[in-house]
Amino acid sequence: MVSAIIVTASNPLPEPRQDVPVVIPIPSSAGEVRSVSVREMPDVPYQLDDMDSDGIPDELVMLIDMKPNETRRLNIKFSSAENDAEFPAGTYAYIRLNDKNKKHPKISAITYPGDVDNRQMYSSIYGHGAVLEGLYNAIRVYMDNRQSIDLYAKNRPRLELDSTGFYTTRDQLSQGYGRDILWAGTSVAMGSFRGWNGSGPTTIDTVTNRGQRVVTSGPLRSVIEVQDKGWIYNGTPVDMTQRYTVYKGHRDYEVDIILKNAPKGSVFATGIQKIINNNKGFITAQGLAGSWGDNLPDKNMPEVTDTLGLGISVRAPYLLNTVEDEVNYLTLVRPDAKGRIHYAITAAALRDETSPRSADEWFAYLRKWRHELDNPVIVTITAVSKKK
Repeated sequence: MVSAIIVTASNPLPEPRQDVPVVIPIPSSAGEVRSVSVREMPDVPYQLDDMDSDGIPDELVMLIDMKPNETRRLNIKFSSAENDAEFPAGTYAYIRLNDKNKKHPKISAITYPGDVDNRQMYSSIYGHGAVLEGLYNAIRVYMDNRQSIDLYAKNRPRLELDSTGFYTTRDQLSQGYGRDILWAGTSVAMGSFRGWNGSGPTTIDTVTNRGQRVVTSGPLRSVIEVQDKGWIYNGTPVDMTQRYTVYKGHRDYEVDIILKNAPKGSVFATGIQKIINNNKGFITAQGLAGSWGDNLPDKNMPEVTDTLGLGISVRAPYLLNTVEDEVNYLTLVRPDAKGRIHYAITAAALRDETSPRSADEWFAYLRKWRHELDNPVIVTITAVSKKK
């Protein structure tokens, strides 16, 4: 049985990096893993995730800081012993039901037949969909055919969605809580995944069933999934999974789309919306787009407006083209040979004390963000030790 592995992490940039995700597949031969230790970092927080819901942890997650051009060697030992250490929470994910007693119980997953009315699905979930929260912001993915990504911004880094549930009251606003700051309308909002009809984005309409689930909710990483079975796309039933991931210390989200049986040559769309008022923005042929402007997300609080920024980065081999319409900066994408599409989304807001303070600062931040995405820390398993 595998008892330990040696992992190297290499930073190719001449710049320091913080909270770098190191995600290691746990060998199936490691047996029952309940804890790990890292010789070089005995107190490092870690997370064991069961990504396929079979009851067995299959990924180890750590976040490390790296110096410019640094290569770190980590000796990781697996153990079946329980670890009672509690690591500070930095992410959170949940799905909650609407109920007549307004208790809004949490659930881990929900699935609807394809003929259920979109409005019924949307209204049956408290918050209208699964919620994914980081320290700086949170997103929710609507439980309907749009599956739009909505944005919640915070005043300061912390977890607070258990208190506000995306529905911040006036009293909570006065106490320093954040709130929902995006009005999506008919746009692609913040990186929502859509079909493409040749002239515009399309929603996920005809399906056999659709659902959402919390894959993992932990101190270092949280993940939610949106699933559409039998989506009729270009005349072919396609099974699609959308996975959204946030890491502690990050304001961006990773998006992974998995498509089974998509017709060859299929094109899909994502992007970011142009902010409704005073929008400034750009989109490049390399798949980077940003927008900045003012918004009135809650018409019941007309005196409270928000200034915010959105960003998206799509890279090869998934990038096909970039286009612009009246309300969106759009990126056209295609799956790779394995039916996968990957991109990243991010956001800023003036109410966030850690955020860029202007459109120019935000766009400079996005260019730096893209530079880091183009030069990821390289993580490799260099050796495996086995029990004798």
